[in-house]
Amino acid sequence: MFFQFIDILGTIAFAISGALMAMGKRMDPFGVLIIAFVTAVGGGTLRDVMIGIEPVSWMKNMTFVYVIIGSAVFAVVFKKQINYLRKSLFLFDTIGIALYTVVGVETGLVAGLHPVICVAMGTMTACFGGVLRDILCNDIPVIFREEIYATACILGGFTYFLLLQFFADRHILFVIVALVVITVRLVAVRFKVSLPSLYKSEDNKQ
Repeated sequence: MFFQFIDILGTIAFAISGALMAMGKRMDPFGVLIIAFVTAVGGGTLRDVMIGIEPVSWMKNMTFVYVIIGSAVFAVVFKKQINYLRKSLFLFDTIGIALYTVVGVETGLVAGLHPVICVAMGTMTACFGGVLRDILCNDIPVIFREEIYATACILGGFTYFLLLQFFADRHILFVIVALVVITVRLVAVRFKVSLPSLYKSEDNKQ
């Protein structure tokens, strides 16, 4: 039940993130809903297809469909209030990748995958909905820029396995991993920590 709660929270965060970006691109209501939906389930759908889960998770549970629709409507109705939050798109996106990292890693474990593959599944679940969102909104995906994004998810995934033997209660572990991802992302943005750009390196050589 707690795991499903985490999954739903991640869905809400990503759906709102997608809806905010779509509204920022001046899309119509249908476009807002589609971007919210793709952002929320894109990574999880790819994960399930690769693992061999058929049909994919959200198709078996209409709760996620209702949650995405409700989150998109909420973002539209309360757009002005949400915009009072400083950098609200960044906030919801960060919460989304933190929660979905946990969901992806745990799904990989249930499927009996190797820990390294589980971390990859967590990163994919967290990042690829945002990749699809950015592509459809005609932006370069955050994961392909210099920002610390997927790296935060990878660190969170390895933290999960490092602490797994110390926590019998998975609920606490889920919260710790999510906080690790959020903290790494926030610290990286706050202090402008980023991965090196190969393009800049080539310029410097010239």
